[in-house]
Order: sequence, then C-alpha cells, then structure tokens
Amino acid sequence: MHASLPPVLEVAIVGGGPAGLMAAEVLSSAGIRVDLFDGKASVGRKFLLAGKGGLNLTHSEALPQFIERFRERSGDVARWLAGFDADALRAWSHGLGVDTFIGSSGRVFPRDLKAAPLLRAWLTRLRAAGVHFHMHHRWTGWDADGQLCFGTPDGAVVRPAAATLLALGGASWPQLGSDGSWSPLLASRGVAVSPLRAANCGFDLAWSAHFAQRHAGAPLKNVRIGFTDVTGRSISRSGECLISASGLEGSLIYALSAALRERLEVHGFVDIALDLLPAYEPARVLAEAAHPRGARSLSSHLAGRLGINGAKAGLLFEVLDKAALSDPARIAATLKALPLRLTATRPVAEAISTAGGVTLEALDSDLMLKALPGVFCAGEMLDWEAPTGGYLLTASMASGRVAAAGMLRRLAAASRQAALQAE
Repeated sequence: MHASLPPVLEVAIVGGGPAGLMAAEVLSSAGIRVDLFDGKASVGRKFLLAGKGGLNLTHSEALPQFIERFRERSGDVARWLAGFDADALRAWSHGLGVDTFIGSSGRVFPRDLKAAPLLRAWLTRLRAAGVHFHMHHRWTGWDADGQLCFGTPDGAVVRPAAATLLALGGASWPQLGSDGSWSPLLASRGVAVSPLRAANCGFDLAWSAHFAQRHAGAPLKNVRIGFTDVTGRSISRSGECLISASGLEGSLIYALSAALRERLEVHGFVDIALDLLPAYEPARVLAEAAHPRGARSLSSHLAGRLGINGAKAGLLFEVLDKAALSDPARIAATLKALPLRLTATRPVAEAISTAGGVTLEALDSDLMLKALPGVFCAGEMLDWEAPTGGYLLTASMASGRVAAAGMLRRLAAASRQAALQAE
C-alpha cells in the first residue's frame, strides 16, 4: 500500500471526521489530489456513533440565533457559516440522496435517522473524485525535513505534502480516534493550544449511597435549573436531565455545561437550584404542601397533591432532614429551589465534545497556523464549543470548507510563484 503512493502528495488531510471529509470534498472537486490519513481502520467513527440515536445533522433555527450558540466564538464561527450554514448542509445531504426533516425540537435529521447511509454515499462520492484513503496511519508529527510522520502496522513512514490539514478532533470518546495526542505535538512547535476540557458533559455531585443506588438512571422531566454564572449573571433554563450514579447529565445539563464548567473552574464548585415544579407558582406549591394530609404518608401526600414521586421525591428526602420534612414551608421552598452542589465535570473521555484546543488567534483567516505555514486546522480540535443540537457538526463541516479554500489559495499562489521562477 505504501509503495504505491507517489513520491510527492499534493495535499494531505490527517483525520477522517466530518471536517476532514468535507475539506477532502472541496479540494478533490477542484481537481487536487487528496490523500487522507486516519489512525483507525475506517473514517467517520464518531459520526456513526452520533447517529445511533438518530443523526442530528443541524438545527433549523434562524441564523442569528444559530450563531449565538457559539458564545464568545460566535463572530469567528459566523464567518465559517457564511459559506456553509444549516440550509447548505441540508442541501448537501439531499445531493447525496439523503432527505432530511425538522423534528419537533427544531433539530434536523436524515429521513431515516441513520448515519451510515449518509456516510456511505459521501465516501462513494469522495472515492469517485479520486480521494485516496490511508487507514491505520497514526500521525506522530514531522521529521527534520518537514515531512509528515505516521505510525502504521508496517512501521513508521514519512510522507511529504504541499499543504496539510489537521482535522484530528478533540479528546472525547478517544476509543474512536480523537484522543488529543496532537496537543503536545503542536505546542512543541510554538502553536498556542488551550487545555482540552469536557463540554456537553455530565457533572459530579455527592449523592448518598442510598439515593444513587435507588435512582441512578432515572429521568427528571419538566424541571428548571438556576445558578449564577462566572460573571455574576443569573442563568435559568428548563428541560429534562438524568440522574447518574455520580451526579447529573442529560440534555438540560449539556445545554448549560459551558457556563457551569466556567463557574466550577473559578470557584471549585457550582451551587444550582433545581425547580421540580416550574409550572407551579410558589404560593400554590405551599398551599398544596400545607394541605392537611390526614393519615397519608408524606410521600403519598406529595404524590397526590403535586405529582412529586419517584426520583423527584427522592431528591426531596435527599436534601431535607426529618425536622425540615415536617415543615410544609420548607418542603414547598425546596420543591421550587432544591439546592445541589456540583463539584466536577465528568472526565473528558466521557464528554460528547471538548472545549479548548488550537486557539483561533493562532490561525489566520484561512485557518492556517501562523507558526507553521502550509499547515491548516479545522473541526473540533479548534478552541470553540457549542451545545448539542447539530451546531457542532455544522460548524465542524463549515470549518473544513474554510480550511480547504485556504489550501487552494496557497497552492495557487505557490503555482504562480513557480511559474514566475521558471520564466
């Protein structure tokens, strides 16, 4: 396999996730030879995993709101999305023969909800365009001559490239290939890299052994979480989350994870208030809690009057002592603002995605590394983040297209320079 490669590669893409594949599409459609390397046996592994519960391609909300999801990096990501936004992604999917639909939450999915048919159609297109795939090639850096170095089952190999795109992902789900091992390699070359941290992740808190054993895996539906972020701003959001053996996770927690993590990083903990009855006014909750219960147990009373049972009842008994449980006012106040202290994010390897990575200030407008001319970066390895909902995938693919366009400009400039020198 190695001997069949030409002595000089036109461009190399390292990483076969959505950003790398999208860059390969742009480059190959421009007539450029593309050699794509990946450390695993196949490409798109995290893409396929994301599709197990229904592949969330993008989101249908208006572009201004879509862009806001990228928080402090919204201005940078807006520039990427100017060339490939949610509508363009849907059109691209349709072009591969995969129709999409908008779900009740505004999220966009393939019609059959599956990732595999879309990936197969995409790879068929890329192979037809001449993209060469080299699997089991784990990138290990550069040699003294600036050639790309790879570890393979047949031993170490080196490959030259006129331009290189690194699209190596973050550090979540490392068994799928994105393990963050690229970080020290780039840092040693003078590239500014922010530490990789868990994003769209669960958080730890100190449940009692009894509560964890009894309620781990239970959903908390129709709740609201409130807390103060690192700037002192009050944050409140409603939704659904999940009790885990070690704390809380699920969609509501993921949506707040960036602000929660930032507060935790500064203070070492985050105190949140969990409203178990967001549709009820405090006065109504107090009236129902104080209603005479006769011979009924407190659990039966709260279940009958307020629908508090299961894990929600368990939370109440988790945070209130016996004396407080005899006071309707304390019960009512706690049901509207149940105090919990988050003490850590779950490990980055468990996270859906990562924050941190190559700082955008280390890149030019074409996503080329200022410290390493000719080397571009795209996708989740860059220092930006977004909540779940299709935002991550859309921006990753858009960044791949930006980097590919930059590579084309660099190749064109090099070709013009060579022509001038030949005259």
